Amino acid sequence: MAELLFLKPLLIILIVSAFVVFVLHRIKIPSIVGFLLAGIMLGPYGLGFIKDTNTIQTFAEIGVILLLFSIGLEVSLSRFLKMKLEVFGIGGLQVLIAVSLTALISYHWLEIVNTAIFTGFLVALSSTTIVMKLLSERAELESPHGRISVGILIFQDLCVVLFMLLIPIMSVYGGKPVEFIFTLGKALAIIVLVLLSARWLVPYILHQIVHTKNRELFVITILVLCFGTAFITSEFGLSLALGAFLAGLVISESEYSHEATLTILPFRDSFNGLFFVSIGMLMDTSFFINNYVLVLSLVLGIIALKSFSVFLAMFLMRRPVRVSIHSSINLAQVGEFSFILAVAGLAWGLITNEMYQTFLSASILTMLLTPFMMQISPFISSRLSSHKLLKRLESIKEHSGLDEFPKKRSGHVIIVGFGLNGKNLARVLKETNIPYVILDLNSTIVSTTKKQGEPIYYGDGTKIETLQKLGINTAVILVIAISDPVSCRDIVQIARKQSQNPELLIIARTRYISEIDDLLKLGADDVIPLEFETSIEMFSRVLSYYQTPRDVISNLIDLIREDGYRVLRQTGLIARKHLLEKYAVLSHVEIETFIVSEDSTALGKSIRELDFRSKTGATIISIERNHEMNTNPVPDLIFEVGDTVFITGKKEDIARGLYYLTEGIVP
Repeated sequence: MAELLFLKPLLIILIVSAFVVFVLHRIKIPSIVGFLLAGIMLGPYGLGFIKDTNTIQTFAEIGVILLLFSIGLEVSLSRFLKMKLEVFGIGGLQVLIAVSLTALISYHWLEIVNTAIFTGFLVALSSTTIVMKLLSERAELESPHGRISVGILIFQDLCVVLFMLLIPIMSVYGGKPVEFIFTLGKALAIIVLVLLSARWLVPYILHQIVHTKNRELFVITILVLCFGTAFITSEFGLSLALGAFLAGLVISESEYSHEATLTILPFRDSFNGLFFVSIGMLMDTSFFINNYVLVLSLVLGIIALKSFSVFLAMFLMRRPVRVSIHSSINLAQVGEFSFILAVAGLAWGLITNEMYQTFLSASILTMLLTPFMMQISPFISSRLSSHKLLKRLESIKEHSGLDEFPKKRSGHVIIVGFGLNGKNLARVLKETNIPYVILDLNSTIVSTTKKQGEPIYYGDGTKIETLQKLGINTAVILVIAISDPVSCRDIVQIARKQSQNPELLIIARTRYISEIDDLLKLGADDVIPLEFETSIEMFSRVLSYYQTPRDVISNLIDLIREDGYRVLRQTGLIARKHLLEKYAVLSHVEIETFIVSEDSTALGKSIRELDFRSKTGATIISIERNHEMNTNPVPDLIFEVGDTVFITGKKEDIARGLYYLTEGIVP
């Protein structure tokens, strides 16, 4: 039966992929690598479990559409504006360098201009899926190298649209100016039409659908917008991928983008996996075995060229050498969109099948190597940046303005990192007239903040020379408030071992519990984990709501912060018992209120006259009258109608006091 013929390969793909991804997850290798390996195993060139390439191509097309649709959902104009230098500056320069170098090298062997340029398109792109996933898992998205890597990846993703437009022009029209302008004009017209409909039509449709409060209808509508837009652009001669990207971009600018993203995630993750499985299936293992020298040489060449293009782009944009090396290693692989371009280039005759298989084999290997390369990139970047030649290169280009510091500075605080925590700390230090200096690696933040009068400077805190120019030998406190765990460890170690200031207090911020012990061993005096500090703030507010005395809350906070937050990190009975001993008494203490009415026996009487405390055991701590609080009221104060009486004590004493104020007798 036809439906069984379709289900069989799908079932095989899902079972094998799940098994391979599970095994690789146990050794902390990204799922995308598992999908690629599963595809290589299952495909017609592997074990041959699946031989129907038409079914494979169908899976691939759906995967491409949903992949680009999800990218469009994640992209927004506001994000571009915040990262314009990283996206358009460094990203644009990297793509230009990579395409140019690859085209020049390729032309030496191919001697075909269009094919050489197209090869540059293929090599210029890096894997958004793999790099973003690994950066997120390592909590490095907001680190200097993470932020720049994301900016470059965003620009590369945008270039896919242009590259897809250029493929038919380079192949069929031979690059004729008139035909190029016509095709580009048609593409721009479609883009404008889609974006205009997005401005008025799509928000209206989504608004009507959301108001039905029908979850299934909303899901169907999102899928219709995704595949429908892709189909329309395809009918006009453009790519399905372009239409899917536009559909995602359209919805990303609406107020329902978050809900749409949550809706598409299950479909995206499922079909993305199928897409990478289908890519793996297209790899000819026999071709790789017969040409392994050529393929491995190409792998090394791609990694070297990609790393150089990223490093050169960042260096020309005056980024630190260490961060440039770190980012260049992260982006040294070929991206998933290059597979899409390669399939299109093969169909349009820009590359031969042999070139396609060579590129495919090399590309998959670069992706398989990426997790391991990113694992060692901090070590490599630290070692290489310490080389004499690169240190001299950095000193030539450095423009941080550190020489502007006064020759003598003492008793100050050094803040490394001017994110949210750094800004808040600087604001408090300024209000209390405590001297401080700031160091940051974001040149945009440095230039903007310096204009506001802040003592901020551009530089890399992992260099002892930079810290010395900041006055670390005479500073009182060093606060490290950055999101890069590797750099944080390096700064702590350098400040403790290489500075001539043994009395320096080092305070480091970290995102995760696992970093606490390492930072303390390296020389940090205090390590502040964001997870635990958030927990402390939450429970302190909860206890405050229940009128817990402030000294009790403070004692609990001090107890938790003792010995590197070990109380919260322990799960044994000792830690829990220790905490319970501190506040077990709170379960017997409460604060209650009583409003004096015309029927109350307390009306017209004083506290002394009632002899309230001796008769009930409870204590009147405050009385609110006419919206004014009278704390510690005098014994001769006479109760009036509307008074709110605040009573504290044990639960049974408060109950006795409330009955006494109401009935006039003690139970």
